[in-house]
Formats: sequence, C-alpha cells, structure tokens
Amino acid sequence: MVTIRVQGADGITETNKPCAGCWIDARNVDRHDLERLEQDFGIAGELLTDIMDTDEQARIEQEDDYTAIIARLPVWDNNNEIACFTVPLGIILFSDKIVTVCQRSSDALHDVANNRMKGFTLKSHSAFVLNMLGRAAYTFLRALKELNRNSNEIEKALQKSVRNNELVQLLMLQKSLVYFTTSIKSNGLLLEKIQKSPSLRLKEDEQDLLEDVITENIQAMEMANIYSSILTGTMDAFASVISNNLNIVMKRLAIVNIVLMIPTLIYSFYGMNVRLPFHDHIFAVAGILLFSLAASLLGVILLNTEVYFKKRVRKK
Repeated sequence: MVTIRVQGADGITETNKPCAGCWIDARNVDRHDLERLEQDFGIAGELLTDIMDTDEQARIEQEDDYTAIIARLPVWDNNNEIACFTVPLGIILFSDKIVTVCQRSSDALHDVANNRMKGFTLKSHSAFVLNMLGRAAYTFLRALKELNRNSNEIEKALQKSVRNNELVQLLMLQKSLVYFTTSIKSNGLLLEKIQKSPSLRLKEDEQDLLEDVITENIQAMEMANIYSSILTGTMDAFASVISNNLNIVMKRLAIVNIVLMIPTLIYSFYGMNVRLPFHDHIFAVAGILLFSLAASLLGVILLNTEVYFKKRVRKK
C-alpha cells in the first residue's frame, strides 16, 4: 500500500497526489506497488529487490537521481513462526521528495506517520533519516523490554512444569534476540557511515541529533546483549534441571528394579525341576510368598537407610 503524506500545520497528513516535499510511504507492498514505485517514481528495480530481501543489511549508496539508505526495523507478527523479527526499510531521498519502502508495517513507521514524534519534519532529508533511525532504536528498546517480559513469564511456567512447549518458546525468543542484535549492529554501522557521508550534509543541530541516535542505538545494543546472555544462561540452567530430573527418575527406577529382583530370584529357584526344601509341604506357596515379601521389604529398608545415611553425612 502506497500512501502520500505531506507536512501540514497539524503535523503530517495524507494527500492524494505527489507534490514537492511529500513523503511517499509504501508499506505491506505487493507486486503492483513495486511496479508503481519503479515506473512513477524512477526507483531502480534492483534496489527494490534488495529492500524486499529479508536478509539485506543496512547500508547507504549514492545514485544519480537519489540517495538510497537501507536500515533495519523490528516487526511483530504472531502468525509468523518467530513472532518478533526484523525487516529492511528503504529510504530513498530525491531532491523534492522522500520515499520509504518496507515489506511490513513497523511500529516505528506507524509512530512517525501518526505524529507521535515531537519536532518531526519533512523539510530536511537528513533530519528525516536521523529521526527515523532514532525511532527505530527506540522501537528496538521497546521490543526488547517486551521480549524480556515474555521470557520472565515463560520462566515462571517452566518452574512449575518443564514442558517442550515452553522450551520451544524460549528458543524462538533467543532467535529473535539474535535477529535484533544483528540488526542493531547493522544500524550502528549505518549511522557511522552517515556521519562520514558527503551526500548528507548535516547541520550543527543535526550533528547533535546524530549523536543522540548513536547513543540510543548503543543502548539498544547493550540491552540486547544483556537479554541474550540472560536467556542463554536460563536455557542452560533448565537443561541442567531436565538432566537432573532424568537422573532422579532413573535412580528411582533402579531401586524399583532391585526390589522386584528379590522375589523374582526366589521364585526362580523354586521353579527348577529338582527337589527343594518344603517341596511337599502344604504351606510351601504361602511361606515362599511371605518370605519374598519380607525380603523385598528388607531391601527397601536397606536402600532407604543407605540414602538416609548419605544425607546425614552431607549435613555433617
């Protein structure tokens, strides 16, 4: 969907026709939208293909008619296998207009289009880029906090019952953090290139804005690394818990097998085709049964006494 926006007295508003100083906002684009962007606005098809590539990294390049910038934005989609991931955002700066192309709708674009940023303007191309990247960094921070909240909820569920579903959810969160870390780092490199690029001539106030955006992007990077380390440690801890629980179950099964082997051994002797003690006695079956039960009970007592003794030794 392609939407044309202009700077008005009440902020950014929509309009029907392109004009000087407008912002062409293309989100959730399909093949028809890409053809329109290529034919009506003169954007190269190769650039649009790169923007549609989900693995495209952030960069800046200078063409004859425009300056193209590709950044990374966070996106939420509960219908996707990984609910939180990142997509490329293309910012094409013409002399008289700005075109943004994104295959999804991100919160950063939504906030800018709905006048949720103070002092946002379309009059300066460099200010537009910096404000957009600053909003992207802010959106990354907000998404990271949401991921951390989801991680805490899953950890609470895992403390009650270790199930595959929660472990898979933690794995998906870890993948999201990997995407976030890579994208934030890529945006950081883009900001460094913008700082040195001659195509964007930054004013003094825009230089200050660039430093603020770089600082916020560094903060998002540090937070992503912290959450990633915490999640990795959590998954390792729960893996140890699962292994320990398995050892406890196997230990209990071994005790049960040992106890059941005692009556099995006794009955095996009396199942041989030779004469044995009490072979012709009328109460032989009952006596053997009672003896087997007593032997099994004695085995349980001995095993429990051994475990109890080990616990007392550890306490001392």
